[in-house]
Amino acid sequence: MFPTVETRSPDPPVTLSALFIGFLKVSLCGFGGGLMWARRVVVEQQQWMSEQEFAETLTLCQLMPGPNIVGIAVCVGSKLRGAIGATTAAAGFILLPWVAGLSLGGLVLQHADHRVVQNILGGLSAAAAGLLIATGIRLLMPHRGRRTALLFAAFAFTGMAFTKLPLLIVLFGLAPLSIAATALESARPR
Repeated sequence: MFPTVETRSPDPPVTLSALFIGFLKVSLCGFGGGLMWARRVVVEQQQWMSEQEFAETLTLCQLMPGPNIVGIAVCVGSKLRGAIGATTAAAGFILLPWVAGLSLGGLVLQHADHRVVQNILGGLSAAAAGLLIATGIRLLMPHRGRRTALLFAAFAFTGMAFTKLPLLIVLFGLAPLSIAATALESARPR
């Protein structure tokens, strides 16, 4: 008789509702940006992308105009389900939080002169900064064995934090150098 060959069926496509709910969760939990939550949902919980794919997607989104997190939603949705997935993921991220943000923002602006509101906003901004630093460290973790990557991460941090250069100058200044250094590093025999 003929030997049987076991074939693994491909994973079923991610549902549009899963994309919508995943990015809705990112937006509702991600006060101050949502990058950390996007990484958590996309990489850790749903495993729609690897750490490396997420870092590369974030890099691409930083080169595009607009908020990085919306770009990530569009890229993830597009990768998983095409144009309809991109639209669904972006809608999940934007729809309800836009309504809530607009309402809450109007309320805060009416009471911005109250000391309690100023204290709340000050505390929230400090927490958001901590979350952003933690996310940056997590994004760097897959590259911790590559000295070149760590060097360019330090250059970018220094350029942004201490010299107060604009993001585009740091990005367009370091990107070609980083690409060239990575190419040289990859071409070097081991």
